[in-house]
This record gives sequence, C-alpha cells and structure tokens, in this order.
Amino acid sequence: MALFGVIGRRDMPIRGEGVYLRPSEMRDYVEWSTLREKSRAFLTPWEPIWPADDLTRASFRYRVRRHAEEMARDEAYSFFVFREEDDALMGGLSFGHVRRGVSQAATLGYWMGEPYAGKGYMTRAVRAACAYVFERQGLHRIEAACLPNNEPSKRLLERVGFRQEGYARAYLNINGQWRDHLLFALLESDPIPPGKPR
Repeated sequence: MALFGVIGRRDMPIRGEGVYLRPSEMRDYVEWSTLREKSRAFLTPWEPIWPADDLTRASFRYRVRRHAEEMARDEAYSFFVFREEDDALMGGLSFGHVRRGVSQAATLGYWMGEPYAGKGYMTRAVRAACAYVFERQGLHRIEAACLPNNEPSKRLLERVGFRQEGYARAYLNINGQWRDHLLFALLESDPIPPGKPR
C-alpha cells in the first residue's frame, strides 16, 4: 500500500549526505514544537506571522493530515529534515504549487532550526530532495524565492545550482509585510555545480 498516493514506502526516507527526509508524523510533535519555539526569534524575520495556535498539538495534527492529503493529490510534497547520526529533527522542506502538464514544476520552501543553521545540513537536504523530485516525481523545474537580504538562503540556493532569474516586488507576506523577493530556479538539465554532487 502506498504511504501517500504517489509516494511509496520504497521512496522513503530520502537520503542525503548525513541527512534524511521523510513526511511528518504525529510522533514528531514534541520535537517539532520544541525546535520551532526555541527558534522563534531566529525564524520570525523570514516567515509569515505564526497563528496563535501554531505550536499546539491540534494544529500539528491538522498540518500532518493536510500534508498527507496534498501528497496524495500530487499538489505538494512536505518533509522534515533529520540528522542521520542521531535522528535529530532539524527543519523542514517542501515543494508546493506542483504544476503538471506542460510545466512539470514546483516551488521550494525550507526552514532550519537555529541550533542547526549554518552547518550545511539544509544544503545537503535540498540537494537530496531536488534529486528526488527530478528523478522520482518527474519534475523539470524547481523555483525558489528569498528575501534580498537573506544572504544564507541565497548562498544555499547557489551552492545547489539554482540560478537567479528575476526580482518580484511585494511577492510574499513575510512577518506581516509584503516583501520583495529574488527569484531562483533549478532545471533538471542544469549542470551539477563543480565538486558539489546533488
């Protein structure tokens, strides 16, 4: 039986260098809520405003169910990122707005808990996840956006091979304000950056 529609058990977890990714489960609630709360000040400048009930068990249950339904409908693919050596939950990554037909594209988003940021884990997770959606989900193009002043995110995207393609004014509502974003994309046919395998 398939785990989530077009994602089968043989596909999970997605393995990367020292990291692995899998869909969220209710057993992740305590670790997720603790990490998010501990990282709140670190994440706030880069994310939409958190709802008042964001870290509750009920909200997490809804999130797990919604992500499973989106995967089953081939609309989005959401994963948690874990450190391989000790199974620590470090962050999350998603491919949203999946477009099929002539597009075969999706939009990448990610977050990393403060204790794990800047150590290369998300670069390795994004590399593994992009390889997965290209090879197993048949995508041709992955798009990403980041705030112009988010240097770590820009460097991450460039390390993985994304190219900047544009600038979108008032693109996303981040921390209560409509903010401009840099637009990036990675194509299935793009060359792998030298010395940095996918």
